[in-house]
Amino acid sequence: MPAFRLDRLLTLNLFQPLCRAASGKNKSALPILMYHSISDEPEKNISPYYRTATSPKIFAVHMALLRAQGYAVLGLQAGLEKFQRGNSADAKLAVITFDDGFQDFYTAALPVLRQNNFGATVFLPTAFIGHERRDFKGRACLTWGEVREAQKSGIEFGSHTVNHPKLYELDLPRLRAELKESKTTIENELGQPVRSFAYPYAFPSADRAFVKVLVETLKETGYDCGVTTKIGLAGKNDDLFTLKRLPMNSADDEALFLAKLAGAYGWLAWPQESFKAMKFFISPRRSGLAVNSAPAIPS
Repeated sequence: MPAFRLDRLLTLNLFQPLCRAASGKNKSALPILMYHSISDEPEKNISPYYRTATSPKIFAVHMALLRAQGYAVLGLQAGLEKFQRGNSADAKLAVITFDDGFQDFYTAALPVLRQNNFGATVFLPTAFIGHERRDFKGRACLTWGEVREAQKSGIEFGSHTVNHPKLYELDLPRLRAELKESKTTIENELGQPVRSFAYPYAFPSADRAFVKVLVETLKETGYDCGVTTKIGLAGKNDDLFTLKRLPMNSADDEALFLAKLAGAYGWLAWPQESFKAMKFFISPRRSGLAVNSAPAIPS
């Protein structure tokens, strides 16, 4: 029996019935699933809502559910291209993403993706991806050899910055460097353009000035799209550089997983964004851009 969690209770018993009553509303929305580590790490003393590890067994169940539900599962760029075309004859679409470039993507996730003929995008913090094994957050990361082998299986790779910093705290030159240098490194290693980006840590959506500069910098650096930690399904009219995702971990049992796919978890966006707005307006702290003398990027 799943441990009690309020978000699960409200999702399954209140918002899922409402989604069913409004059937068809989410047919033009794209679920972008956000995974991190595929491992049996217990993550003790962490609320299920904040956990980032998904056990290999649970991950395999998630992939089996996607297959059984008739989803075509792609990486971010391929998924967005197909989603934007909007052919109603296409199968249901879902996108899978992995942040942080952990080795367990290669050992635990990739075999399951291959078995199901699914695509995915892995976002790499390039300071921790080497020709020899490196660690990040106490976990082993991918090597460039493993990245290239996964690429041959159709896996897409995007940028997750160089050092995985809190971009909100950086000045403009350092922000640009994190976006540009990570992109260049991956392109040099893989011989293909890198067009997608994943924002590390909680996305500061309440600070509109910062988000504007971030998006302009992503465009200037050559990216086509970006994903965040904002919760929900992606819509066709959404900003391609601040796309919502659905967080996944071992606490996502079958019922909650299917409810997330159906859009019933999107209600959490309201308290999430409300909390960010309240924190932003109460706290005197602003982004590193606000106190930096570097000129803003022209519109």
